[in-house]
Amino acid sequence: MQLQGKRVLIVVENLPVPFDRRVWQEARALNEAGAVVSIISPMGKGYEAPYECIEGVHVYRHHLPSDAENALGYLREYGVALFHESRLAWKILFKHGFDVIHACNPPDLIFLVALQFKVLGKAFIFDHHDINPELYEAKFGRRGFFWRLMILFERLTFACANVSIATNESYKQIAIERGRMAPDRVFIVRSGPDLRRLQVLPPNAALRRGRQHMVGYLGVMGDQEGIDLLLEAAAHMIFTMGREDVLFCLVGGGSSLKALQDQARRMGLEDYVVFTGRIPDQDLFEIISTSDVCVNPDRVNTMNDKSTMNKIIEYMALAKPIVQFDVTEGRRSAEGSSLYAKSNDPIDFAQKIVSLLDDPDKRAAMGEIGRERVVNSLSWHHQVPKLIQAYCQACGIAVPSANSEVSSEGAFRSPSMMAGRGTDR
Repeated sequence: MQLQGKRVLIVVENLPVPFDRRVWQEARALNEAGAVVSIISPMGKGYEAPYECIEGVHVYRHHLPSDAENALGYLREYGVALFHESRLAWKILFKHGFDVIHACNPPDLIFLVALQFKVLGKAFIFDHHDINPELYEAKFGRRGFFWRLMILFERLTFACANVSIATNESYKQIAIERGRMAPDRVFIVRSGPDLRRLQVLPPNAALRRGRQHMVGYLGVMGDQEGIDLLLEAAAHMIFTMGREDVLFCLVGGGSSLKALQDQARRMGLEDYVVFTGRIPDQDLFEIISTSDVCVNPDRVNTMNDKSTMNKIIEYMALAKPIVQFDVTEGRRSAEGSSLYAKSNDPIDFAQKIVSLLDDPDKRAAMGEIGRERVVNSLSWHHQVPKLIQAYCQACGIAVPSANSEVSSEGAFRSPSMMAGRGTDR
C-alpha cells in the first residue's frame, strides 16, 4: 500500500474508460496500492454514463465532437476536450481531491489542464502513449508548420512533467533527448497483457470455414495499420502461390473498415478474408487461439519503428507465432517468436507466412518463446512495480525497488483491448 492516502486524477482523451485497457489497468493498480483514483475520459459506445464508480474508481466522462478530419475539426475537438477536462478536474478537486494529475496523450495538450493545478502544488505525470510528431509525418508524408507545432506541444508537456512514463525504450529515449528529461525521471511501464484475462482456448475448426489453415489479425482498421499490404500478401498467397487452403480472419473496427472490405472484394478475396468488426473478448480469444499464424502488417515508418503494438504482446501471450515487418520495437518485443519480412514488401510477407504454415514444429517453438517472454517479463504483473516507482518519485515518497512485490490483483481483472488502438500507448 505504498500510495495509501494519495489521491490521483487520470486524464485520457483518446478512448473511453474502462475500454482503454492500459489506463484501466493503471487505475486498478493504483487503487490496489492505496490511492483514491478518479478518471476523466470521453464517452464512447457502451460508455455513455457521465459518472460511474467502477470497482472503487471514480470515472467521469464527457462528450466529444465526431472524429476530426481536418485542421478545423481537430481544433474544435481539442478545444471541447480541454474545456470539459478542465471543468471536470475542478469538480473532482473539490469532490474527491487529487495530489497527482496523470495525463495520457494523445494529444500533447493536456499539460494545459495540469498547469492550472501545478500552481496549487499538484504533481504532474505524463504517460506517453503516442509520439505525435512521428504519427503526423507517417500520416501526411511531410513535416511543416503542424509538425513543428506538435514538437512544441510535446516539449512543453515534458517540461511541465515531474515524471514521465514511457511505454518502451524508444519512447524513453525521446523523453530524454527531445523532452530533455533527466533519465531518473523517466520510467518504462509497458502495456503488458493480463494473463488472468487472456484465455488460450481449444481451436474451433468451424472458424476456418473448411480451410486447413487460418491467419489471424487483431487491431484497428485504419490508414496506418498496413491492412492493404496484408490484403496484397493474401492475394499473392492465394492466386500466385496457390494457397487456397488459407482463411484470413481480421478482428477489429475502425474508420477504414468499409474501404478495406471494398478493396478485398475488388481483389477477389471475399471468400478468403473475413472482417469481424469489434467482437467480445471470448470470440476474440477463440479466433486467435484457432489461428495458425498471427500477423502485424504495420508499415515500416518512424512512428511504427518506435512504437510497441499491443497486438504483438497479446499474440505472444496466446502462444502464437508472428509475422511482421522488421521494426525496432516489434523485434525488441517479439524476439524469436516472430519472423520479420522485408520493409513494406507484401510478397516477402506472404512467403514468411507460408513458411510457418508449412512447419508446425517451428510454429509451436516460436509460440512457446513468445508465451515465456510474456510470462517472465512482459505481462502487466511485471509492470505494476515500475508504475508505483514512478508515482513514488512524483510524490516524494521513498522509491521501492522495481523488483518489489506489489499487490495487483485488481489489475489482473481489466478488460482486454477488444481490438482497440494498436500501440503500447
